[in-house]
Formats: sequence, structure tokens, C-alpha cells
Amino acid sequence: MVDVVIIGAGVIGAMTARQLCRNRLSVCVVERANDGAAGASRANSGIVHAGFDAKPGTLKARLNVAGSEKMEQIAGELGVPYKRNGSLVLGYDEKDKTILENLYRQGQENGVRRLELLDQEKLREIEPGVSRQAVCALHAPTGAIICPYELTIAALGNAMDHGAQFLRGFEVTGIRETEEAVVLEAADGRQVEARFVVNAAGTFADKIAQMLGDDSFSIHPRRGEYLLLDKECGGLVRHTLFRTPTEKGKGILVSPTVDGNLLLGPTAQEQEDRESVETTAAGLAQIISQSGSEAEGIPVRQVITSFAGLRAAGNTGDFIIRTWGKRTVHAAGIESPGLSASPAIAEYVAELLQGLGLELNSREDFNPRRKPAHWFRELSLEEKDAYIQEHPDYGKMVCRCESVSEGEILEAMRREPKALDVDSIKRRTRSGMGRCQGGFCSPRIVELLAREQGISLEQVTKSGKGSYLNIGKTKGGEQA
Repeated sequence: MVDVVIIGAGVIGAMTARQLCRNRLSVCVVERANDGAAGASRANSGIVHAGFDAKPGTLKARLNVAGSEKMEQIAGELGVPYKRNGSLVLGYDEKDKTILENLYRQGQENGVRRLELLDQEKLREIEPGVSRQAVCALHAPTGAIICPYELTIAALGNAMDHGAQFLRGFEVTGIRETEEAVVLEAADGRQVEARFVVNAAGTFADKIAQMLGDDSFSIHPRRGEYLLLDKECGGLVRHTLFRTPTEKGKGILVSPTVDGNLLLGPTAQEQEDRESVETTAAGLAQIISQSGSEAEGIPVRQVITSFAGLRAAGNTGDFIIRTWGKRTVHAAGIESPGLSASPAIAEYVAELLQGLGLELNSREDFNPRRKPAHWFRELSLEEKDAYIQEHPDYGKMVCRCESVSEGEILEAMRREPKALDVDSIKRRTRSGMGRCQGGFCSPRIVELLAREQGISLEQVTKSGKGSYLNIGKTKGGEQA
């Protein structure tokens, strides 16, 4: 039996596991997918919001500001790319100006530092790439950008460095309580017994709650589609550009990414399906149409991929983070600004567990730091050459677009949490994320995955169960 089992290995589950592992506790994370960051945490804007948008007095407001202030330090500890580039909410008329003034006052009430209202002249001075249609803006210098899936993987890995278990392909199909524990049952027959449970199951969080006997909230998936442009376009704007927000969110944004690309999106489409992340012609057309009013001259012909993610929108209008019964904490309805708030959410969940009776005894040997996933590419040419002399795999280029070596890919397969499929490699190394989107490197990555795991090429998957890439040989001969 473990002290705490966490359902869901997204950013909330991973950050909570890391926070709990600061103490002398046994922690287990279960995930229905084949890897961490396989849901909302792999497909979102990667924005660390300043915190002016949330209604004062809500959990969203309090935890957003607190989490945003902690994120730079945590990113540094975990070796995750982070940049405080600031954000701009653009206004186009007098009505928008009034909304921005309200956001400014709201941000001050929430405790956001250094907010300022800009006229058109000042706006164009600090952001030359902004559209000429914009006449005013709210500037939040504390806004930032981060890589959401690298943050999730690194936090989960840091927890595993300190003894946390990670069970993949663990789809919870039943939960039963005993006098001393809660028992999770998986579709494949596995079981986990724990003293306490954290429900961080994303779009399935209400289903998990119902298994526990709690039907007090519901989750409604909201699909957001995105366009990603080539790195040639990454310098088009400096800040993250938003439109004035609506009931469904902050609207289409234009933002650089920490990896140097340009990101456009997301849309906001309600749907019943809790897993479908398809993109649509209508959604992508909406992104192109609206983003043009935020930045000048967006070269949409430089789009290298489109994708979609699901937000776990709750029915309360706020994060649903509370206890249930004697052994459960829900961390549900964590839509935007969930990524930004994740460090503070993790601390809050730990406090709620303590209130249920979990003892938090700090461990002196906890090391919050982790070697960056991209340490090799940050070396000088001389340092790389010296390292390659002793480790030849780092001199074999696999992904030309992103300059990723075979050594880095092998490291991703061997370092916890281990990459077991093609998308897992992509999230850790960026192989396949460049201009050709894996057209060159994917076959070699498949070969390496098969060799490392001792399986056939036909058994290698793109993203776990059922997503096979090969169905057989077209020619005779031995497999690589």
C-alpha cells in the first residue's frame, strides 16, 4: 500500500507528485495513456499567465498569481525552457478600452505586479510587430512562456528520482474503499491500494469522482485548435498577444514559443467526446482570420503543423479543488490558467491532504534539480566534440531539423520516465517537431525504439495502444 496515489500524469498530477515527494511518503502516479503529458499538457499554449483575467476571490485568481510567481524558479530547477516575454491584451475600440481598464483593476486586486495600460503609440514602441488595428493594450510584464510537456515530464521524473512509481496504461475502471485504504482497479486487472487519492484525471475527473460516489460536478471538454509556424517566424512578435477575453476564454493568441516557433490559436469548441483532438478546416480558418488582426504580416504559408488539445472545463466556473470523504482530494476542472497555477495547485493539494490526516515530514535529501533534457545542445562546439570522442552516439545526427543526435534519443529512452513510443521521444527531444515533421527521422527513431525495447518494428507505436506505425515488411531480409 502506498501513501498517495495520483490519478493522471498531466502537469497537475506530475507537479503534485513532485511536491509530495519532498516528504517521506510513498507516491504512485497512474495514467491511462502510455506516457505523461499525453492529454491537455501536451497540447496547449504554453503560456504562464500573469493572473489579471481570473475573477478576484476565486481559486483561479489566487493560484494563478501564486503559481506564476513560482514558475521561473521551478523551471530553472527542472531545466525546462522558460522565458518572461510579457503579454499584451489588445483593444480595438472604446468598448475594448473599457474592458482593458476593468482587467487592469481586476489584476491589481489579484496582486499582479507591474500592470500598465498602453495607448497606441506606446504599444507599437514596445511591440513593433503588433497589428495597426490595435489602438490600446493592457501590458503584463510578468507574463511568460514555457514548454508544458517538458515541464510535466521533468516534474514527473523528479518525483521518480525520489521513489515515486509511474504506472502507464492504467485506466481506472473501478474504485472501492476499505476501512484503511482506497483500492483502484484497472481495466487490465492491476490494482493499487493507497491511503489517500488525488483525482487529477483531466477530462475524466468527473467520471473518477462518480466512482467515489461524488456527482457534485461535471466536466465538459472544450477543444482548442492551433497552428504552429516554422522557426523562421519566431521573431515576428516579442510578446504574447491576446484579444480582449470572452466567456469561452482568452481567444486566439499570437505568441513566440520557447523553442523559437510562432504559435497561433486556440479556438474554443464545446464537444461531448472526451478524447477527440481532431482539427477542422473551419477552426484553422478562424485562427488565420483572427490572428491577422493581432500581428502584422503573419506568413501562414510557413505553417508546419496543426494540432488540437482539450481543456477540462468544469461547470462551476472555477477550479474544483476540494476534499471528498476521508481519503480523496479532487483537482478537477483545471482549464486555463491551470498550467500557470500548477505549482500553487500542487502545494494546495498537499495542504488538503494534510487536512485529511496525511503527515508531511520533509526529507533532507530531496534534490529539486534535474539535468536539462537539452543539455547536450547547450554545450559549446569544443565541449560537444570532446563528449562525442567518448560517446560516439552523440555524433550521429538523427533529426536534422532540430539537430537531435542518436545519443540524446537513447538517453530519453533510458531516463525516467522512459520514452516508449515515437511521440514520447518527440516530447523529450523535439525529434520530429521541425520543418519536415518527422519525415526524415521517424524511421530511425522506430528502429531505435524496437532495438532498445527488444520488440519488432511492427510493435512500435506512435502514442501507445493501437497506434502502430508498421504492419509488415515490403521486402525480405532481417529487420534493423
